[in-house]
Amino acid sequence: MVDRTSGVPAFRQVAADLRAKISAGQYAPGVRLPSERELVDTYGVSRPTVREAVNLLRLEGVVDVEHGRGVFVRPPSNIHRLARSRLSREARERNQGAFLAEAAAQGFTASSNVKVRFEQADARAAGYLAVDPGTEVTVRDRVMRANGLVAQLAVSRLPRSITRDTAIEKVDTGPGGAYARLEEAGHVIGSFVEHVGARMPTPDEMTLLQLPDGVPVVAVTRVAYRADGVPLEMNDIVLPANLYELSYEWPAD
Repeated sequence: MVDRTSGVPAFRQVAADLRAKISAGQYAPGVRLPSERELVDTYGVSRPTVREAVNLLRLEGVVDVEHGRGVFVRPPSNIHRLARSRLSREARERNQGAFLAEAAAQGFTASSNVKVRFEQADARAAGYLAVDPGTEVTVRDRVMRANGLVAQLAVSRLPRSITRDTAIEKVDTGPGGAYARLEEAGHVIGSFVEHVGARMPTPDEMTLLQLPDGVPVVAVTRVAYRADGVPLEMNDIVLPANLYELSYEWPAD
């Protein structure tokens, strides 16, 4: 029952109790929560209070509300993105780009749709790639799927001066992906830098990623640098926050 003397709003107390039960496994992923009427009786609160509590959990990404069916516990993140190994040269030699490497490690089937186009670099792209605004760049726009479901969006931009007449300008870049083609052309990759943030998705991203209301995305901008420090590629990656766990590791220098 709700503690009326605590000073904590009733809907937050209900949400906290449901959240704790979900975390403890009392309500497993995919399970439907008790009905609104049952929650009213359990907590001794009004229907509007229960609805506020459920809406708070929905906005947090803890539950999905399916009209006409009920409220269901949302599955936790299930794709582990380990930054160190996913971009390794060893993975490329096994014909595993970053997403394919994750698929191999975690047992899901990867697929993607790729579109290639050319455009002039805007100020942001020019800044990351250390070129003048208006410089022609090759754009590789990908929609990536895990077991048939869209799992990430990725848009790479590379100076056309280093992609012209290479397989990077084709839909199928061949074994090892675009990074393997760069290294074959003499652009040995020395390092990667990732800039990571979180935000709410755009309407187009919500549609492509089939996101429920209230689910944020993780936005990653990765820059690949040649061994001499010259930027080779910027890649804007959008990940559904409800699907991914991102892990980074580094030596304690």
